[in-house]
Amino acid sequence: MRVRQEPVLGVLGVLLAFGVCEAVSRGGIVRRDYLPPASEVLARAVELAGDPVFLDGIGATLRAWALGLCLASAIAVPLGLLLGSVPVVDAAVRAIVEFLRPLPSVALIPLVSLLLGSGTETKVALITYACVWPILFNTVYGIGETDPLAKDTLRAFGFGRLAVLLRVELPGTAPFIAAGIRISAAVALILAVATEILAGFGEGLGIFIAQAGLATNGTRDVLAGVVWAGTLGLVVNGVLVWGERRLFAWTPEHREAAGQGART
Repeated sequence: MRVRQEPVLGVLGVLLAFGVCEAVSRGGIVRRDYLPPASEVLARAVELAGDPVFLDGIGATLRAWALGLCLASAIAVPLGLLLGSVPVVDAAVRAIVEFLRPLPSVALIPLVSLLLGSGTETKVALITYACVWPILFNTVYGIGETDPLAKDTLRAFGFGRLAVLLRVELPGTAPFIAAGIRISAAVALILAVATEILAGFGEGLGIFIAQAGLATNGTRDVLAGVVWAGTLGLVVNGVLVWGERRLFAWTPEHREAAGQGART
């Protein structure tokens, strides 16, 4: 029953927020210049779907998002497997990792913009830096959670270190890697839009929001752009969750969810 209730409760929450915003704006509690009615914002968001220039900006944001996320995965997964499998290497680089990890990516925007300009390269570099850490630490944690009995069994049958990695550790770590990529996907989208907003020129969803914020009575367009950003994040997360359930249906949490769905 809970599996079926979650989407319904989510829809009810959205409708409630929509109704509150509509009532607050139309009731005169907040000026429309500051908070336009939710219906007008939604209508504007739908209208933007037919604007080729706006859609090109969405495409630019998604390209930077995808490139940064792919580069972060290509860096973090092998590095995480190495750190999780070789304790000496992990101990040698731990201080460097702990020094770099707390640095907020948004704080690096001025420096990276100065070095690379304000184009796609800056967005990709910042997204890559921010997304490396969730994937890296999830990979290291997944290696640590691998069944030691399975690894010892392979070693007992004469399999080498590489065979153990490919046959046991990597498959066992794959769900953790997928979870790290899902977390990083949201971070990447936030950072792509934020970088564009701070840059102020070029193309992208953040550029649209920044320019609308400078226009007279541009609050409706700003909120419409925010609706698009939230919708993109929701779609990306939904697709990745669906992919995890299909690819890793054998994990305990997904088996439990499938069992609850079957009982309901």
